[in-house]
Amino acid sequence: MRIVFMGSPEFSVPVLEALHAAGHEIAAVYCQPPRPAGRGKKDRPTPVQARAEALGLPVRHPKSLRSVEAQEEFAGFAPEIAVVVAYGLILPKAILDVPGQGCLNIHASLLPRWRGAAPIHRAIMAGDKETGVCIMQMEEGLDTGPVLLREATPIGVEETTAQLHDRLSDMGAALIVEALARLDQLSAEAQPEDGVTYAAKIDKAEARIDWSAPAVEVDRMIRGLSPFPGAWCELDGERLKLLGSRLAQGAGTPGEVLDAHLNVACGEGAVQITRLQKAGRGAQDASEFLRGTPLAPGARLT
Repeated sequence: MRIVFMGSPEFSVPVLEALHAAGHEIAAVYCQPPRPAGRGKKDRPTPVQARAEALGLPVRHPKSLRSVEAQEEFAGFAPEIAVVVAYGLILPKAILDVPGQGCLNIHASLLPRWRGAAPIHRAIMAGDKETGVCIMQMEEGLDTGPVLLREATPIGVEETTAQLHDRLSDMGAALIVEALARLDQLSAEAQPEDGVTYAAKIDKAEARIDWSAPAVEVDRMIRGLSPFPGAWCELDGERLKLLGSRLAQGAGTPGEVLDAHLNVACGEGAVQITRLQKAGRGAQDASEFLRGTPLAPGARLT
């Protein structure tokens, strides 16, 4: 099929690669514009732009799709279908109406649960036992369109957002290739009204750990916010980003280090910190961290 692909972050790259490998004609790739990054604050292209250019595909990165000029350019690519995954711009009706077969979105949740910006983070933070990927026909509402295909997967008890992100990205890539191959055989199912939840964008202000919360909530928060923005606490006034954890045995004053294995007391129960990062340093496994920063039982994380 003749496709316009629309995506920006690393999550979208395996999808672009899968469509290209499957032999579809990718008329154009749309992504977010390059933005300043790194110490030199030089403009850096999105992962999708970098990969598209490596594949020799034409790239467009308009700041908006609401202008007549942007809409005419999009229509000029004459796509049969658009494939959208984590693009970052709202598609107005004038864009949605261009492809004869519509616009398909790859969404990283089991809709209607976790519509919105941060479905992977929110699923882990809420303690969901499973999540998945949906191929959805796009309409003007936020992730409200009918679903063509879905695939579920369990969430591991120690899985982080980074790990689940990569699994769901690969699942989405395989599922969209299947959906396009079977497009004339699939029937779209409207999303039920029951079970709708919204995955609000992660705010850095919600990332500080409250050690008085139950261990199960602290553990979900650490894993759900890993690697970005990273749940954090302080040790002797220095910020620590906690990137991995598991539930552990033990009890004590909330925030108290209970033993030499970095088990930390919570309001109920305890968590073991398995991976963490000091400000300005690289991420480390707990064993490596403790060799450089020994913490005796009784030390306090705040």
